[in-house]
Amino acid sequence: MSKLILIPTSLERQTLEPLIAGSLDPEDDAIELCGFGIVAAAARTAQLIATRRPDKVFLMGIAGAIGSTLDVGDAAAFSEVACYGVGAGTGVMHQTANDMGWNQWPGIHDVIALGTARRHRLLTVGAASGSIADVQLRVDRFPGIVAEDMEGYAVAMACRIADVPLTIIRGISNVAGDRDVNGWKIAEALEAAAKLLRTA
Repeated sequence: MSKLILIPTSLERQTLEPLIAGSLDPEDDAIELCGFGIVAAAARTAQLIATRRPDKVFLMGIAGAIGSTLDVGDAAAFSEVACYGVGAGTGVMHQTANDMGWNQWPGIHDVIALGTARRHRLLTVGAASGSIADVQLRVDRFPGIVAEDMEGYAVAMACRIADVPLTIIRGISNVAGDRDVNGWKIAEALEAAAKLLRTA
C-alpha cells in the first residue's frame, strides 16, 4: 500500500524526514511538501494525489493545543477536522458555510470525519489564533476542539474528493494563541509525531 506523507513547511520537513524515512518503503512511499495554509495545501494535495495516486495520505506537522487534552511536546492523531474562517462575518458574528446553508463542496460539511479511533477534533483556520480571545471564539463555535492547524481541513477536502483515506498526525508545539515562538517546543513535538506515525 503506497503512502504519501505530506508536510506543510521545509522547517517541519527538516526534522521529520530523517525520523520517518526509515519506516517508509522507498519504492512506493513518498514525502512531499503540501505548503503552508489552506489554499496552498488544498491545491498541492490535489496535484500530488492526481500524479502519485497513493493508497493513503498522512498529513504531519505542528499544531497549537486548545484546552488541556494535549500537552505541548506530545502528538496526536485526529478523528475529525473542522474548518473555521470560510463563510461570512468575523468574531462572534462569524457564520460558517454550513450556517449559511451551503457546503464548500457537495456533501462535504464544516467537519470531516477521518476515522481515527482516538476521539480528537482538530480545527483548521486561515489565520492562527493571536490571543486567548481568538481561541475562545473558536472553542465557542466548535466545542470539543483540542488543537488548531492551518492545513488539515484543506488536505482532508482534497482526499475526500479523491476518495483517498487520510490520517492527520500533529505534534503539539505550543498553546494556541501563544505567538512567542521562543517558547515553542517544535523539535519535541515533531519527534513525538514521528513516533506516532510508526505505530499508525
